[in-house]
Amino acid sequence: MQILGIESSCDETSASVVEINRGSFNILSNVISSQVKTHAKTGGIVPEVAARLHVKNVLPVIENSLKNANVKIDQIDAIAVCSGPGLISSLMVGVETAKSFALVYKKPLIKVNHIEGHVLAVLEKNKIDYPAVALVVSGGHTQIIHVKEPGKYKLIGQTRDDAAGECFDKAAKIMGLGYPGGPAISIEAAKTRNSKFEIRKTQLPRPMMNSKDFDMSFSGLKTAVLYDWRELEEKGLATPKQRATFAREFQDAVCDVLVSKTLKAVEKYKVKTLILGGGVSANQELQRRFQVEVSDNFPQLKFLYPELSMTGDNAAMIAIAGYYHAKDKDYIDPTKLTADPNWELV
Repeated sequence: MQILGIESSCDETSASVVEINRGSFNILSNVISSQVKTHAKTGGIVPEVAARLHVKNVLPVIENSLKNANVKIDQIDAIAVCSGPGLISSLMVGVETAKSFALVYKKPLIKVNHIEGHVLAVLEKNKIDYPAVALVVSGGHTQIIHVKEPGKYKLIGQTRDDAAGECFDKAAKIMGLGYPGGPAISIEAAKTRNSKFEIRKTQLPRPMMNSKDFDMSFSGLKTAVLYDWRELEEKGLATPKQRATFAREFQDAVCDVLVSKTLKAVEKYKVKTLILGGGVSANQELQRRFQVEVSDNFPQLKFLYPELSMTGDNAAMIAIAGYYHAKDKDYIDPTKLTADPNWELV
């Protein structure tokens, strides 16, 4: 089976051809047109600009994906499209394009939830032992999900305000590190590993880390970064060395919350696999922290995170998730599909 995946939920226009054989996934192509350089000029995503770029790029991206896979559209068995959640103007471009292709070429159409794509992205290289707990953490989402099997999900924890990835972006902007914030802070924090840096006496907060539920909050942390960094600037202490120390402290604060909350869920639900997904899953410190904790405290637990190319928004993860819907003949009439920016997975 060959599935054409289409993803345009935010600021990446992506198309992928994935071949599935006996439950194994072979990514024949995964073309991604990124808008990072454009949005870096404004320090964040401008929805109207993102939508216009999707319109410009979507057909060339699909054409290149088919070409790279050496597959013609007639050979495609189904089309899977991300139809939510995300930015409505961005989602509409991918959804309407997928609907048109499905109608013109008479292909079955599958609607896929963006979060489900991130949960199942690890299947490119791995097998998931169920049940599992998945932490999906990105610029728009921070959720802990109990995964009984593909298609059966239960939301057990989430941020009550800002997503962790959004907090990274705002913290980086406050410290003058640019956009996107996740990689910028990670690079800055890494500078403290082999050198002696100034040490801040005041730690940043770890909001809700010790609450009994699995929910999180990052708005308070973001506010603390604003006031603490402003104070350092006013006192003339915002040196390059102090910036690196501050970035590391911020990264540690986010990792402390994410790791603590997720492993509490692992312990309660007694799962076999822990999945880390979403754009922030590319953070090497977060990966390392989970690896250490799992090795020390959950030696029987399988810990999975996607390849770097699969951490951000991409169409291969949409095609992979779409396969499980295709197995159940869970198709949708193209004339009835609409983009849903608030579509909840569970």
